[in-house]
Amino acid sequence: MTRAAKLGAEMARIATACPTDPLRPHIQLRTLLNSLAAHPKLTPGVVNAAQTLERNEIKQRYPLTDKILRPASVPLHYEKLVEGVEKSMQGIKRPWWKVFFGVW
Repeated sequence: MTRAAKLGAEMARIATACPTDPLRPHIQLRTLLNSLAAHPKLTPGVVNAAQTLERNEIKQRYPLTDKILRPASVPLHYEKLVEGVEKSMQGIKRPWWKVFFGVW
């Protein structure tokens, strides 16, 4: 097996391990990684970057502190954001009056 074939096989393996994005079904990371796996000029650096994403190394190297997750100006911003995404995946909308008056 050639070096390019090994890189392509590793990239294809990483692509199959990617979870699907339920909010944007027409745009998937898996599709991008599969197309990169078939690219003739695939480099070890690209495969290494994909492996870093797969292993979540950046999050482990640079952990998010409470100061970042709860900014002083809007401490519940990210919690509301996560709640909004979860509800939108279930098809639950905020009532019009909450949107109109800016009530969460």
